[in-house]
Amino acid sequence: MFRTPLRSFSMAARQSLKIGLIPADGIGKEVIPAAKRAIIALGSDIPKPEFIDLVAGWECFTRTGVALPHETVDILRNECDCALFGSVSSPSRKVVGYSSPIVALRKELDLYANIRPVVSVAPEAGQKPSVDLVVVRENTECLYVKQETLTDGEHGKEARATRLITERASRRIGQMAFEIANSRPRKHLTIIHKSNVLSITDGLFRETVRSVPTLNGVDGKYDGVTIAEQLVDSAVYRLFREPEIFDVMVAPNLYGDILSDAAAALVGSLGLIPSINAGDNFVMGEPVHGSAPDIEGKGIANPLASIRSAALMLRHLGYIKGADRLDTAVDQVIREGKYLTPDLKGTSTTNEVLEAVLKRL
Repeated sequence: MFRTPLRSFSMAARQSLKIGLIPADGIGKEVIPAAKRAIIALGSDIPKPEFIDLVAGWECFTRTGVALPHETVDILRNECDCALFGSVSSPSRKVVGYSSPIVALRKELDLYANIRPVVSVAPEAGQKPSVDLVVVRENTECLYVKQETLTDGEHGKEARATRLITERASRRIGQMAFEIANSRPRKHLTIIHKSNVLSITDGLFRETVRSVPTLNGVDGKYDGVTIAEQLVDSAVYRLFREPEIFDVMVAPNLYGDILSDAAAALVGSLGLIPSINAGDNFVMGEPVHGSAPDIEGKGIANPLASIRSAALMLRHLGYIKGADRLDTAVDQVIREGKYLTPDLKGTSTTNEVLEAVLKRL
């Protein structure tokens, strides 16, 4: 993971930390309250947390006709220092008027980087984990611009989607990826693309990221970072065969989404994988897992990804001690194996796992 804040938001002297909470749908309503309790338990290691409850999601849409209320965005932008987002139950079919609120939030707040560490827990504290990588995903464009058309062609319906890759977005995510790689011991960065087929779009992404060390003002800062490349299909193959070759992976939006979800299988469950959505002025923690409607309300959702996301958020803001305490407590619970939810082949409830984490804090 990264041990130093990647952006300085002048947080250190604050007396309070205003955190927007957006549980949204499904098990988000169960795991975000768990993360809230873990943050409160940090005490004086962070400024006094003040929580602001906000709404968004499919359930919000079915009630009000709006998936992301303007009020939610305004409060995040004008009143909050950071935020935690739960999960969203976006339908797999087209619903008139509906658009994913998390995708919209990333654009509204210019959270252009989705940073997803995938780290296994070693059997003994202090041992090197078998998997230790970070997926840095561009967060604002690619196919997620959601510009699709459906027309009638000579042989039936024809669906098309616009894929947007810009030099600006590729440069920004490239700079973030180099910063993270430079902060880690191996200092190794792999650019993920498919430019042998998508020579224009992926070609622009690849070339722009590779050019980051030559930008004005960099002045040799990244000279110690080794740059590699991998086609996205072979990257998935090698991720499962030899995950140890990867350190930091940077990818366009869709590839990064798929790769990080796949990588979760290497460490046991999506319920362990945290992320942050980060921009230059705001950061929002978000567990990688979905809304899991099959277990909603059963009290068995894994809260560890949300707690780890809270730790990532705090680390990004510069509250290293608090973040380290959360990560260490989670690692201890996983290592001991006594309190684990069913996704990790355990029998514990959400609250039992949370209490185990709080005890170790």
